[in-house]
Amino acid sequence: MSVRVRRVYDRPEPDDGVRVLVDRLWPRGLSKDAAQVDEWPKALTPSTGLRRWYHTGEPSYEEFARRYEAELAEPEAARLLDGLRTTAGGTTLTLLTASKSPERSHAAVLARLLGT
Repeated sequence: MSVRVRRVYDRPEPDDGVRVLVDRLWPRGLSKDAAQVDEWPKALTPSTGLRRWYHTGEPSYEEFARRYEAELAEPEAARLLDGLRTTAGGTTLTLLTASKSPERSHAAVLARLLGT
């Protein structure tokens, strides 16, 4: 399985494989038809407290990633991560986010964890 991260606003591509929205809120101004999302596991997203803490702009990405990984170690999140691995099978898993910097977002943390 290969895992990649893309912005949900980018046009879907044929090689996206399974498209999974990993944001807690639906992206503004985007219809469900245009997004072509296969799954939306909201419980895999960072907690509201962690998200607000990170968006203050003061914490480092590394500290955010460490705290988010701790949240993902909780039983429900771990079960959902395993479910994504199973759903993707041997195909590509594309994690979608509305973040303007996907490479420094929770989606990148998920991609790293799923790719191992």
